[in-house]
Amino acid sequence: MSGLERTWQPVRATPLGPTLSALRRGAYDPCFRREPGGAYWRGVRTPRGTAALRLQQDEPAAPVHALAWGDGAAWVLDAVPAMLGAFDDDTGFEPAAHPALAPLARRHPHLPLTRTHLVLEALVPTVIEQKVTGAEAFGSWRRLVQRHGEPAPGPAGNHGLRAPPAAAALAAIPSWEWLHLGIDPARSRAIVAAARVAPSLERLARGSSADADRALLSLSGVGVWTSAEVRSRVFGDADAVSFGDYHVARNVGWALTGRTVDDGELAVLLEPFRPHRGRVQRLVMAAGVAPPRRGPRMAARTHLPGRG
Repeated sequence: MSGLERTWQPVRATPLGPTLSALRRGAYDPCFRREPGGAYWRGVRTPRGTAALRLQQDEPAAPVHALAWGDGAAWVLDAVPAMLGAFDDDTGFEPAAHPALAPLARRHPHLPLTRTHLVLEALVPTVIEQKVTGAEAFGSWRRLVQRHGEPAPGPAGNHGLRAPPAAAALAAIPSWEWLHLGIDPARSRAIVAAARVAPSLERLARGSSADADRALLSLSGVGVWTSAEVRSRVFGDADAVSFGDYHVARNVGWALTGRTVDDGELAVLLEPFRPHRGRVQRLVMAAGVAPPRRGPRMAARTHLPGRG
């Protein structure tokens, strides 16, 4: 089965791995794959249907060669530049001027923000990640995609790459099945409610991040953290900060001041960086800066079926 292709030349260095990392939900995400030779695959559900996308690049400043299969192939090829940060504007962000950020920027000089224009794709796994450990969330996402998604089009589908579930499929999942996926009623209700208004949610991508924030916060089960996580991916919103995230407040506070902080203190620390507050968060998290561990990791919950 032949696919469509295009070659895109970035105007600045765009390393595929760090750029696409925001779209990967754990090491075993069924919708994401990295070949040993360095190519990256994504299974995507576009407004025109499912697509498998393969991206290859020899070095960060080199052209990106893209191949795509499926009904959504043309759409996803058109979306490649935005997905890889072509429209990310970091004007005014000067990490080299900040003593704490300068060394991080030297280690990660190119971190463009992705822009997918796919709201439900970002919202569903983000809701799954609410108030649970990363391992638990990634396992639930993997089970959801394996059971209710579909094989990605083209050759990658034969090798395990999958596209996320359609909105109709999400809305039809019964309550007991959500429990077997490891997703509690509060999160599953939020996902089903969002799936039932999916066309309206996808239209948010045509507007501004601020308008999307207001619309997302009106949904049951969606708060400030979830909205910021979604907008950072859908719009490449450089000012979207994941307030309410224990690790973000601790890690960014530690990076900037050498001590852990809460959300209120984090807001004060980040205010001088507006409109690039989220960019600071991304840089700190990409660099892996964190305070020393002084206790055990949070344990995964065990009272729901479908563990492991």
